[in-house]
Amino acid sequence: MDIWPVRGNPAEVVDGLRSWLFEGDTSARALVVETSGSTGAPKRVLLTRKALLASVHASAARMGATGPWVLAVPPTFVAGVQVIARSLAAGHEPILLERDGWPEGSGWFVSLVPTQLTRMLDDPAGLAALQRAHTVLLGGGPIGPALRARAAGAGVHVVASYGSAETAGGCVYDGLPLDGVAVALGDAGRIRIAGPTLFTEYVDQADLTRGTLVDGWFLTSDAGRIDEDGRLVVIGRIDDVIVSGGLNVPGPAVAERLLAHPSIAAVEVLGVPDAEWGNRVVAFVVVAPGVSRLADARTSTTGVPSVVEVRGAPATSLETTLRAWVAEAHPRAWAPRQFVVLDEIPLLPNGKPDRRGLLSLVEEVAR
Repeated sequence: MDIWPVRGNPAEVVDGLRSWLFEGDTSARALVVETSGSTGAPKRVLLTRKALLASVHASAARMGATGPWVLAVPPTFVAGVQVIARSLAAGHEPILLERDGWPEGSGWFVSLVPTQLTRMLDDPAGLAALQRAHTVLLGGGPIGPALRARAAGAGVHVVASYGSAETAGGCVYDGLPLDGVAVALGDAGRIRIAGPTLFTEYVDQADLTRGTLVDGWFLTSDAGRIDEDGRLVVIGRIDDVIVSGGLNVPGPAVAERLLAHPSIAAVEVLGVPDAEWGNRVVAFVVVAPGVSRLADARTSTTGVPSVVEVRGAPATSLETTLRAWVAEAHPRAWAPRQFVVLDEIPLLPNGKPDRRGLLSLVEEVAR
């Protein structure tokens, strides 16, 4: 099969997608996008034109409107590809943020990750731009209720999306599958997805494809549940469950609780190999403006972020307060045993947290 790998700068990707989607008979060609590789090696995902357009049209139907889209995410990942395709399908040239800036008018759309939204809500000019948007489609990571509430209170219309390169981008909006998409839960709550937006294969990885595409279903790496309103709630990656001291600790639930504390601006929670606990729960945190760094932090002269070992911390320290904060909502054993204080959470090019980079910080400090 003739394939087209998505590569190049934003303008080049726009030209390539325009040709691939709408000019001439290109039905035999398939598009290849890479996954982010945030938790492992990137995979090359093959999408047909039919699958991508099925997603584009289902998205427009759910939004109830079309218009120009602002490209504020990398164009070579699936979120950027979708922004460009949705705009072109609606008869509009995509607005390239790096070149054109935010549009002055209203009625446009944009796709962001949570970190981008948080930063724009803190910036008066960014907030003013988002208030002019028809919809901010938010994806690429966990979306806490506090962030949703803050955006709504500021007059920003947000729709939370869930999906991946394998589903041609977001295929579940605010917990409900797009038209034609089916969602089911398997063992341990593993999310399964079927429908016309699914990918065809992982390029040159036949075994992985067979283990992931089973009987017409894409077996994701995420766990979820269905709430009382019939909406999908994504709990987190299956491997986000940290086995520590023989207990299962869901990292995303701990991160969401920490993020609700007024002293914390950003957080990631990961499991780090530990001789005593098997894995210890580590919270990588950015403290809110005006809040002193965690008490008893040791700062490395090599530039490695401050690290706090929680064992034996004095009762007045913020880390102890945070552990108690987690324990108010969850079992005490879920509270992090270590905090790493950062100026900011390191990100991959697509805006997702760089988890492997975070783990390397702990390893560097331990040496």
